[in-house]
Amino acid sequence: METARVLRTAGYIVYFAGGSVRDGLMGREPKDYDIATSATPAQVQDLFPKSDAVGEHFGVILVKSDHEAVEVATFRTDGSYQDGRHPESVTFSTPEHDAQRRDFTINGLFKDPFTDEIIDHVGGQSDLKAGIIRAIGHPEARFQEDALRLLRAIRFATLTGFTIEDETWAALQSCAPLLAQISPERICTEFSKIITAPQRARGIDLLAESGLASTFFPELLQLQGCEQPPQWHPEGDVFVHTRIALSLLDSPSLELALAVLLHDIGKPATQTWDAEAERFRFNGHDKVGADMAEEILSRLRYPNKVIETVKFMVSRHMQFMHVQDMRTAKLKRFMSADTFPQEIELHRVDCDSSNGFRDNYDFLLQKKDDFSKEPLIPKPLINGRDLMDEFNLPPGPQIGKILRAVQTEQLEGRLFDKTGAFTFVENHLKNL
Repeated sequence: METARVLRTAGYIVYFAGGSVRDGLMGREPKDYDIATSATPAQVQDLFPKSDAVGEHFGVILVKSDHEAVEVATFRTDGSYQDGRHPESVTFSTPEHDAQRRDFTINGLFKDPFTDEIIDHVGGQSDLKAGIIRAIGHPEARFQEDALRLLRAIRFATLTGFTIEDETWAALQSCAPLLAQISPERICTEFSKIITAPQRARGIDLLAESGLASTFFPELLQLQGCEQPPQWHPEGDVFVHTRIALSLLDSPSLELALAVLLHDIGKPATQTWDAEAERFRFNGHDKVGADMAEEILSRLRYPNKVIETVKFMVSRHMQFMHVQDMRTAKLKRFMSADTFPQEIELHRVDCDSSNGFRDNYDFLLQKKDDFSKEPLIPKPLINGRDLMDEFNLPPGPQIGKILRAVQTEQLEGRLFDKTGAFTFVENHLKNL
């Protein structure tokens, strides 16, 4: 790496730090490389005049070149944390002290970029081998300094499959309320990584067991103990159903993972007991859940597009039980939604995490094949201008209703050309 070479040539200590070292030792390709050095921010900027002081107060300089952009941080010791997120001051120090200020031992490793030597002042290598997430130093102090580390511990455990060390776990549980100090945007970023990770179901378990969910996502805990009819849901309550459904996803998009997580979020609020049938019912939980999904995701500051997509998928997930009864036109419109490929995945895991009945899923796959020879929604045979010119109709809602009626006939396979469409409209108007 060119940046490291320039720093070393100038006589400074220079190491790769943190995540890139951890990922490399785990056999994973690092996403990026951060550099820790003995050079002060001013010295770094002297060597790289085009660099940006993105965090000069914390000793961080962004070095850009034609080949790379890398954050260079001066070895430092942090002062007190007053806001539960950032130190009030920093003192430039040594690699040993710099390692001690970091969050978890597996993230406190350094690597010499020229000799590949691992510099370990915190026991990170042994914890990596043992599969342990352990806070550096006193766990409560680490979490009190920066409450985002609470969620980061869950994320690392979810991504790696590692076990959170007992003392660290106990501190995480006792410090869970501190997460309220963290902005929704930062929580959103960590949470998104947790629910899209391969072991996302374990991440949901850890969020619930740690107490963190009660701080930023209390609705999740309401799924626990929300009983369901055993003939349809032999797996258990809504929480168990949801976590199993999440685990069955294969590399989901963020929107799909959120939709699966939230598809039954409205069940606790709509649960009623049908004495005659001797079973629980959840009438309208799809609509209630869609509104709840919007509120929850808005609270976490998700982008509007993500919120709209997830809300739409949650609102439609119960319609899959009726697809075999839909007329062809309605079915084609249903399947033409941009979100349908993700919705059918939601339906698959919804079935496989409960009673396992895939009738509607298999039906839709067959229909997808049957309809594949032409667009689901073909080019319209006529438009509004045609209706106004041919039938002297005024602009207004009637135009839209007639065009939809024409489209329905077209989708049903009963209209094929403009002439036939005009004949249909003529007969339609006579019958009004």
